[in-house]
Amino acid sequence: MGNTAVVRVLDVGQCGLDHGRIVGLLSARFGAVVHRADVIDEAVDAVAGGKYDLVLVNRIFDADGSEGLEFIKRLKGDTRTALTPVMMVSNYAEAQAAAMAAGAKRGFGKDSFQSPATLEALSSVLDR
Repeated sequence: MGNTAVVRVLDVGQCGLDHGRIVGLLSARFGAVVHRADVIDEAVDAVAGGKYDLVLVNRIFDADGSEGLEFIKRLKGDTRTALTPVMMVSNYAEAQAAAMAAGAKRGFGKDSFQSPATLEALSSVLDR
């Protein structure tokens, strides 16, 4: 028998519409269970307390305007969460570059959810 562990993703800071799109994509393509966190403290606690295969981070959090880059830096600076793969969700190349410089994997933009490059990036982390 193969590995039947469920793929778990934490989606952080997205608006309801984008969260729904992410859930649809990840559940259909990877069979993932997607949890949601709206603010930094909630998200840090979720990552530290649970086993996530990937954390997706909005550039600017919808709930409170927090910066996704600050959240990524906090995760990568904490020994409990530093090894968890993280991707920025942003159309801006400079945001992607800053996220990668902080330790994230190359993410994707909201306008490219279904692109081959996005699916390849997600597959590199989520396929088992």
